[in-house]
Amino acid sequence: MRRRTPLVAVGAALALALAACGGTGGSNSGSGGNGKFNEGNTSVVNASTKTGGTLRIGTASDWDSTDPADTYYGWSWDFIRLYGRALTMFKTVPGKDGLQLVPDLAQNLGQHSADFKTWTYKLKPGVKYEDGTPVRAQDVKYDVERTLDKNTFPDGPTYFGDFLDTKGYSSPYKDKTPGKLGLKAIDTPDDNTIVFHLKKAFAGFDYFAMLPATIPVPQAKDTGTNYKLHPVSTGPYKFENYTPGKQLNLVRNTNWDPSTDPNRKQLPDRIQVQIGVNADDLDNRLIAGSADMDIQGLGLGAAAAAKVQSNPNLKKNADSAATARLDYVAISSSVPPFDNVHCRKAVEYATDKQAMQTAYGGPLSGGDIATHLMMPLIPGNQDINPYPSGADNHGDVAKAKQELQACGKPNGFSTVISARTERTKELNAALALQQGLQKVGIKTEIKKFPSGDYFKLYAGKPEYVKDNGIGLIMMSWGADWPEGFGYLSQIVDSRVIRSAGNTNLGVKDPAVDQLLDKAAVTADITARGALWAQIDAKVMDDAYIVPFLDEKHLLYRPATVKNAYVNQGLNGFYDYAQLGVK
Repeated sequence: MRRRTPLVAVGAALALALAACGGTGGSNSGSGGNGKFNEGNTSVVNASTKTGGTLRIGTASDWDSTDPADTYYGWSWDFIRLYGRALTMFKTVPGKDGLQLVPDLAQNLGQHSADFKTWTYKLKPGVKYEDGTPVRAQDVKYDVERTLDKNTFPDGPTYFGDFLDTKGYSSPYKDKTPGKLGLKAIDTPDDNTIVFHLKKAFAGFDYFAMLPATIPVPQAKDTGTNYKLHPVSTGPYKFENYTPGKQLNLVRNTNWDPSTDPNRKQLPDRIQVQIGVNADDLDNRLIAGSADMDIQGLGLGAAAAAKVQSNPNLKKNADSAATARLDYVAISSSVPPFDNVHCRKAVEYATDKQAMQTAYGGPLSGGDIATHLMMPLIPGNQDINPYPSGADNHGDVAKAKQELQACGKPNGFSTVISARTERTKELNAALALQQGLQKVGIKTEIKKFPSGDYFKLYAGKPEYVKDNGIGLIMMSWGADWPEGFGYLSQIVDSRVIRSAGNTNLGVKDPAVDQLLDKAAVTADITARGALWAQIDAKVMDDAYIVPFLDEKHLLYRPATVKNAYVNQGLNGFYDYAQLGVK
């Protein structure tokens, strides 16, 4: 799952709008409340069923897309549950129980054949769209079909395209089947039943059913690339208006029936998201209580984090949330001289991981220094360190120079680092990377790109990367779900690489692909974990990725917010489907 400086500042009018809007008011302090430090990791803080008011949310950058067929940011998958219901979802509770899958649009988890190739779901009766029309199984199928059109919707994951037989079918907009019946690999025998026929077995298909791709889209209301401006709601809220780059407003969906949806609440009257807010300004507003939530969930910046940690009255409103997220540098093996493994290994050894950890806020609000690809919570994780970066983690200059000699670049070389404009921590980490590499003669230029188009037009577009000599790509990745396949497949499987919208930014190894296939059909958890560990070791041995941080985020929940807790199934974000306001 995709996806923290200076950030893009916004005008005074936008800042004032965020401060002034809504039912909680700009005068409420964010330092009150009854919570304790880290309480949100295990408990619901300020539990309430009170309705009314406006939940005021800010974000430094826009969505990749609000269209369920075209989104891959983790915070978007959290937020989308306010207006879209998938077949399954993670349980809306704090702690480890949040890792459990439960039915959402479906009556039960999937019924599977003995060989795990056929999966059947029955929809709950009585679920309606915002206009009162009933949700049909055909609408779920239609959105899955939309996700297969990577020319129109490049940003979403590729799981359905990888596991369904899509031969002869590329898009519902180009459907040439008689009667336009769509993809044959998905049956809808009646309005309430959907059956998926996989071309290869997968025992974890209920995780696929959790993806936004199974949020129903009525074909008659589909407006193609403009659908993101007003997706038709099946959740407790619906779009009032959306101006990309500026603001998104949600209001109550009066046709949402809570009797069909025990997983969500409908507490605020309105949810207002201001887009393009300076990150430091947003931190200050959270602390002051004039904003309720940072939607991106990337944690407080350095100044605000220091302020919160030093003030007990503020610290009690914070959670140091562990995430299944790795910050790393992807090395573009298609960009010379990184087609030589020794040049890649030179970067591995030269990287100043201590400085990059500091750029993210240190151990408490940044995370732990990472030495390999796998995350601690993934079954099969082994603590390996193939490229020790010195006793103090500031880089091993001598080892790096040996690798430069081996790749025929004893005096170093020049390359480009890409990073996201709005992500302060990421940019600071890029600067730390630049300074570390400079010690061994590797000269770099940092180029900044907007987050919303980072994968679609720049870092995730192989042609652009190669043409512009981008050798090092700043990257952050969280597990799509807490298991090896949900974490690794979209960043190391060469078969998911496409013309744009990629998250595998350069790993091309048939041996890795074969290990992924073997793991996908291995039922035993321990045996499957051993395969994930082999993939980790292989990718690191080939030096495609420079891991530097297993993330923790210092999240802040003002006293204005009710029902705040960290949902582990959502990769360490607060659960937006439960929030209320004072």
